[in-house]
Amino acid sequence: MPTKLINHVTPTIKPSNEHPYMIGPWTPNYDEYDATDMETIGTVPADIDGVYVRNTENPVHQAIGRYHPFDGDGMIHAMRFHDGKAEYRNRFVRTRGFIAEQEAGQALWAGLIEDPRKSLRPGSCAQGGLKDSSSTDVVVHAGTILSTFYQCGEGYRLDPYTLEQLGIESWTPIDGISAHTKLDEATGELLFFNYSKYAPYMHYGVVDRLNRLTHMTPIPLPGPRLPHDMAFTTNYSILNDFPLFWDPELLKKNIHVVRFHRDMPSRFAIVPRYGKASEVRWFEAAPTFVLHWLNAYEEGDEVVLDGYFEEDPEPKSHPEAPPGYERMMAYLDQSLIKPKLHRWRFNLRTGKTTEQRLDNRDLEFGMFNQKYAGRKYRYAYSAIPKPGWFMFTGLVKHDLETGKSVSISLGPDRYGSESPFVPRINAKDEDDGYLVSFVTDMKANRSECILIDAKKFEQDPVCRIFLPHRISCGTHSTWANGSDIRAARKALAEAAAAKIAA
Repeated sequence: MPTKLINHVTPTIKPSNEHPYMIGPWTPNYDEYDATDMETIGTVPADIDGVYVRNTENPVHQAIGRYHPFDGDGMIHAMRFHDGKAEYRNRFVRTRGFIAEQEAGQALWAGLIEDPRKSLRPGSCAQGGLKDSSSTDVVVHAGTILSTFYQCGEGYRLDPYTLEQLGIESWTPIDGISAHTKLDEATGELLFFNYSKYAPYMHYGVVDRLNRLTHMTPIPLPGPRLPHDMAFTTNYSILNDFPLFWDPELLKKNIHVVRFHRDMPSRFAIVPRYGKASEVRWFEAAPTFVLHWLNAYEEGDEVVLDGYFEEDPEPKSHPEAPPGYERMMAYLDQSLIKPKLHRWRFNLRTGKTTEQRLDNRDLEFGMFNQKYAGRKYRYAYSAIPKPGWFMFTGLVKHDLETGKSVSISLGPDRYGSESPFVPRINAKDEDDGYLVSFVTDMKANRSECILIDAKKFEQDPVCRIFLPHRISCGTHSTWANGSDIRAARKALAEAAAAKIAA
């Protein structure tokens, strides 16, 4: 099967060269493709089996007021690898909001940087008048893709190979689920959290490998907060209460303005995986905000947590932004926020926290071998942000055991994405595999999927697979092993058969 255009979604957006996140590498996509036999430089490895999945934001309708890139409709891009071959597909996530706006032929919800009262319909996520666009994160759990929205919406399921829409996740709580659900490959469990403007302000839950909600508990907070990510170890889950949140007085007037409360500490909740609110242990640390964690593990009496410490969570307005977008671009400019790879240690015996800077460069969107999720690991892979923009120009491989690192550039005007680790079939070592990423090349006016040998990090990609279209920059991605997908589907089928037999 060569490249086949499956569908075209007609946009109502007025052409504009003024909005910084609707042009260039952020130009939206509206075509949905299936493609095989794509032009390739190098050889697609025959020693990997699975699927690389990435989410992006692609606004279909003219925004109500100002547009923020996180408002865009979710689109899933997937590259399947098997038997030395690659297959590409992309599809919009058919959320309730997407379908409603398609029927109306216009935007119905105001976005992140507009007054939610401008929305034409009540919000479809837990944080006010926003549309749940399911455009933030993806994970593959129980044999299917779960797509989620960072402002707590519904979970949407898709087939990881065909991208067939499988509907809304039935166990989604009333306050939704946040992006950055976490998969424990060792148990097949999915860990999640949500947050809202109503007490207790946060919940945490566990879904088992058969996609059954098995545990959920409140994590009481002092007030509404804006957590974005969570982490876990073998026995614990780690949630947070950072001092970057909505101004309480303005929130009483339904005005959503983020403030960094510099006189407040960061707080970390460590709770047993199936623990209750009464079992939460709180630890304090230096004030910051962390958008994304890397990994966590237990070591003696300590829980060790790695992530990206923001040196300036509330930066000054962006000096080069178009009028009306100064604050938006400031929060998207990693060179202003200054996220640094950082380590926290929480001593469960003494209750003390210690901190350590692991790298002084601006880095984000970290990945690692997911077989080591929640367990002590050695290698981490971080993305290098382009100053001034929410885009990434290179990658860094950290050896956390020796403290050494090596970095690579993707090349001039080439922008990559979050780059998951792909283990070789029957891998022998933690870094025995590849990094996979979609790269948008503005000079060549095309996009490609690259595979980098993790053990030969500084060498050229082992292969470059050219996509049928230039895709937009976006947010998060994941890798799922084919063997794990097959095992999950087999377990679900056996459970269903046993239920029928009973």
